[in-house]
Amino acid sequence: MPFWEEKQLTEMTRDEWESLCDGCGRCCLTKLEDIDSGAIHYTNVACRLLDTDGCRCTRYRARTKLVKDCVELKPGDTETLAWMPVSCAYRTLHEGRPLADWHPLVSGDPDSVHKAGISVRGKCVPEQLADADELESYLIDWIET
Repeated sequence: MPFWEEKQLTEMTRDEWESLCDGCGRCCLTKLEDIDSGAIHYTNVACRLLDTDGCRCTRYRARTKLVKDCVELKPGDTETLAWMPVSCAYRTLHEGRPLADWHPLVSGDPDSVHKAGISVRGKCVPEQLADADELESYLIDWIET
């Protein structure tokens, strides 16, 4: 059995934990929270550290120091998982669902997340090019929360 089917998130090694990231880049999009309902709404504005083609952080190890509101996922941190899209492997496994067929650990292909149209490749605007005062105009509906 694959490790993600045998172990709880809190039992995984650091390498196993890190390998769960499918490289979609969705977590690196700016999110807005409705102060009345608490609902999370995604924009297509990507963090300045995201390589929008490869969908990976360009400064992964230093990201939380460089971006003050960068969300760092940790085993057992269920509050943070609520900010993640439904497709996120960490959230998927936490909720007892199987990894999707397009997940690189399942498919064996690191590009399967892009081929399946799950990643933000070609769908986002780098933070540097977005109008920070008009984030509501960048809201998207193609990510299930």
